[in-house]
Amino acid sequence: MDKVAFIFAGQGAQYAGMGKELADNIEASKKIFEEADKALGFEISKLCFEGPKENLDKTENTQPAVLTTSIAALKALEEKGIKPDFTAGLSLGEYSALVCSGVLNFSDAVKLVRKRGRFMQEAVPEGVGTMAAILGLSSEDVREICREASSLGIVEPANFNCPGQIVIGGEIEAVKAASEKAKEKGAKVMPLSVSAPFHTSMLKPAADKLEEELKNIELGNVKTPIITNVTADYVGSTEEVKELLKKQVMSSVLWENTIKRMLDDGVDTFIELGPGKVLSGFVKKIDRKVKVVNIEDMKSLEKAVETLNSQER
Repeated sequence: MDKVAFIFAGQGAQYAGMGKELADNIEASKKIFEEADKALGFEISKLCFEGPKENLDKTENTQPAVLTTSIAALKALEEKGIKPDFTAGLSLGEYSALVCSGVLNFSDAVKLVRKRGRFMQEAVPEGVGTMAAILGLSSEDVREICREASSLGIVEPANFNCPGQIVIGGEIEAVKAASEKAKEKGAKVMPLSVSAPFHTSMLKPAADKLEEELKNIELGNVKTPIITNVTADYVGSTEEVKELLKKQVMSSVLWENTIKRMLDDGVDTFIELGPGKVLSGFVKKIDRKVKVVNIEDMKSLEKAVETLNSQER
């Protein structure tokens, strides 16, 4: 192996039962769930392990639940002696990457993302905003359809996930108009069941509230190079982090360029930590030749360790 990147899942990957096997079998993972329960003042562990789904899917619960499961998976892998050369996370996953990098303390992070989830939920009244995935168009085409539809309201690119998959968000009528324009250009459009148009300028109220919360958070130094969603470039110093996290809530997630940057810097193995395999799919669409493994339970952990040990580092 040349270089390894740890990448962390975002919101939408959650499911009832996530993290339970790791907590049942690995002491370091179990301790993360216990730490989260204590920090939050309620049993997020029980919500992760048992659901119910409707509670797990509430944004203010989803965000700490996914973060906790992701860091539990990280601790399981660290016990195997595997460390990253680089790290990044998609949207919410960037907070897991910051914990991995040593910038954020886990207890602070889990409390912060619960508030972040609430702020994002409250930023736009229900029934005002929406999101849609545009499949099959270039980033230039998507920017163009957003510009054309913006006479009807706010509509912006929210996530550049991988080639041919870009998510847009904004006010309902404008998103519908942009979606129709995308179909005219031959794209497939998938409306997303979300509570707000995340990563658009409509989330500025959430960004402002998050900025206030971040004032109370003490940050550590960057120990593992981390690439941020906002710029698809490395975080140069701790001083940049709070402003980047504020911007991240209301800016496009540049995930495709984040992965390309790591590929350019010699990463040949990506390890997705946390629930699901969404990011693994994105990476494969960006470069089919790289090695991608995910870790979310004991079977995937064992398979990942076996795969990594079979390659010489």
